Amino acid sequence: MLTKNKKGHPIIEAEASVPYELAAGPSWHRFYEGFKNEKIYGSRCPQCQRVLVPARSFCSRCFVDMEEWLEVSNEGEVVGWSLTNYHFFGMPTEPPFISALIRLDGADNDFYHLVGGFDLKNLELVTRTMKIGTRVKAVWKEKKKGCIMDINYFRPTALADQTG
Repeated sequence: MLTKNKKGHPIIEAEASVPYELAAGPSWHRFYEGFKNEKIYGSRCPQCQRVLVPARSFCSRCFVDMEEWLEVSNEGEVVGWSLTNYHFFGMPTEPPFISALIRLDGADNDFYHLVGGFDLKNLELVTRTMKIGTRVKAVWKEKKKGCIMDINYFRPTALADQTG
């Protein structure tokens, strides 16, 4: 579409899309295959003993191969979060949504995902529910494809306890 900028100069407004494919490799493939069975895998560094999630092929601290895989918990605690209530390009879901860093039980690093399962339009409820240290549990989609969004979101466990 041809329009003019603030100085009156003609400009063309357009959107561009760049489709791409990314080779997952053996570590990512195995990690996401676990999602199909509602399992979250980490890998343990043989040198520093850290368990990293998602599982990876080498330790980013020690630079050694990580061949030991282990299942970590579907539960953890929120170590940081933010509420997004506006739309922008490339969003994982429609707003409002909460993105959070979650320290899964059994892991030594944070896992980035969504928190939900309650009314995110109710700001009072969000601020009452979401705190650093809030316990959350994965809520899995019924039909899984072997991708990050197989976990629909992490639900605060206190809410699950209240509703059954």
